Amino acid sequence: MTDTKPPLKILLCAPRGFCAGVVRAIDVVEAALKRFGPPVYVRHEIVHNRYVVDALKRKGAVFVEELDEAPDGDAPVVFSAHGVAKSVPAAARARNLIAIDATCPLVTKVHREAEIHHRRGRLIVLIGHAGHPEVVGTMGQLPDDAVLLVETEADVARLDVPEGRELAYVTQTTLSVDDTAAVVSALKTRFPAIASPHKEDICYATTNRQEAVKRVAPDCDALIVVGAANSSNSQRLREVAERAGCRVARLVARATDIEWNEFSGIRTLGVTAGASAPEVLVDEIIDAFGERYAVEVETVSTADESVFFPLPRELREAAE
Repeated sequence: MTDTKPPLKILLCAPRGFCAGVVRAIDVVEAALKRFGPPVYVRHEIVHNRYVVDALKRKGAVFVEELDEAPDGDAPVVFSAHGVAKSVPAAARARNLIAIDATCPLVTKVHREAEIHHRRGRLIVLIGHAGHPEVVGTMGQLPDDAVLLVETEADVARLDVPEGRELAYVTQTTLSVDDTAAVVSALKTRFPAIASPHKEDICYATTNRQEAVKRVAPDCDALIVVGAANSSNSQRLREVAERAGCRVARLVARATDIEWNEFSGIRTLGVTAGASAPEVLVDEIIDAFGERYAVEVETVSTADESVFFPLPRELREAAE
């Protein structure tokens, strides 16, 4: 019997999936479980991926939305990769909880930049998405009146800045590179003296994954981003694919979420994954298409990544 499945070429983006900050955050929870034993409490999703969260739950991690859901005493509490406001570790210390910070070092870099500008008397403009955990954490490093949040060029035009006040800007690390460039341009046009970050705040992984999608998307009939709906960097990858000319760009958490009618008749499919999506889910998506198509996979690589972030000092021995 001959195979009657139609051919499908899959262009697999590289880099894709886990970044160094996500790997470190997951390793922090696992090392804490090894050192302290379960339960280890984790405030918010350690990273924005249900598969990862559920895997850590099975190992003994308990995810809570707020600290008051963890018992008083010496229970270990891990703060997510997105970072938290200063009030959160302060509250943990007040309750004698063992606070373990899994904040991505590149997010911590933004926190420190904002603090330095604040100490120098500058008003901070934060480019980011309102309500995102990273934005909440960054704004929470400083007093309420020290940070102005903008998301679009229109927001820049509406900014109310006191006469003569010095400004500096920082950004969320997981934004669209192109969108952010437009907002930065608007800021510099309106406020020519605004201070810039010493080094780009959008992280290397976000930039690299978007560049790979830009390379692949124009050659695809459809593109799938493997990732969670609440993952900022995954949503940006989908938007980048659409802008690069891909007719069908979808964000998909698992193979079971694929709407197959949207992919009928395609001959070339792009596949990438957000920075918090494990490779096993990419394999799952490819296997699902393999059940319906005669699949040929070609990896399209635009950058090599070798970034590594060590664990917090108090967990390094447990990891070893």
